[in-house]
Amino acid sequence: MGAQLRVYRQRIRSAQTTKKITRAMELIAASRIQKAQQRVAASSPYSRAVTRAVSAVATYSNVDHILTTEPERIERAAVVIFSSDRGLAGAFNSNVLREAEELTTLLHNQGKEVVFYLVGRKSVGYFGFRKRAFEQQWVGGTDNPDFAVAKEIGDTLVQKFIQPASEGGVDEIHIVYNRFVSMLTQTPEVVRLLPLEVVEGVEEPGDTQVLPLYEFEPDVGAVLDALLPVYIESRVFNAMLQSAAAKHAATQKAMKSASDNADKLILNYTRLANNARQAEITQQISEIVGGADALSSAK
Repeated sequence: MGAQLRVYRQRIRSAQTTKKITRAMELIAASRIQKAQQRVAASSPYSRAVTRAVSAVATYSNVDHILTTEPERIERAAVVIFSSDRGLAGAFNSNVLREAEELTTLLHNQGKEVVFYLVGRKSVGYFGFRKRAFEQQWVGGTDNPDFAVAKEIGDTLVQKFIQPASEGGVDEIHIVYNRFVSMLTQTPEVVRLLPLEVVEGVEEPGDTQVLPLYEFEPDVGAVLDALLPVYIESRVFNAMLQSAAAKHAATQKAMKSASDNADKLILNYTRLANNARQAEITQQISEIVGGADALSSAK
């Protein structure tokens, strides 16, 4: 009985120690989420504006450009997966990796070769454990994204997109990341960056409206060449910020749940320990009473 009581008390101490850790991680994530939300809010308008500019140029010009021209046959597709460097974030990484696997299956069914670019240690570990090949990785800065890393990723993607597929380039680029919706909701999303397939932010003119006229200087090709890296960098950086904010929110939610579970464990083990202690006391009283009865009978 005493050994069982010691086991319960040891488990209570373990649960209390775990609760201290999860509670601290919850508070850290809560302190970081506000800054992450502010960075997302500051980045999203610029990303949308760049996308509208690219869409406008592509819509109201008749120039064939690699940015907007769909290849006759797409042979290779690049998939950029945005995960986190650390775990303890619930289903954050598993959701984005599952979405990437579904996209990979779809692209393979379409007869396309898929090459991967990984952001975050969790995606690198996922591919390494399964011994799957990938082109390049970026790790170490997912909690607080840096624009220099986004520019490096963008430059790599643009270089591969311009390069012919027969020489190791790609014909289209997809990104897979978790979009921050709210503190409770983080949605995995798949976006095809290139070639640009939809017009974002450009409304169709009404019956009484006139199509806008655009004048390009020096020419449409030069404008599109200048917009291509800016467009990719802005979308990649926004995806990194969205992923970071979603990760902090997922961590806070997961650690809150872990702290609540620790409280339940402490409560349950405390009741079991009290029951064991009560049984031990009852047994000791019974032994004392039995001994006293034996002594009185001997007299």
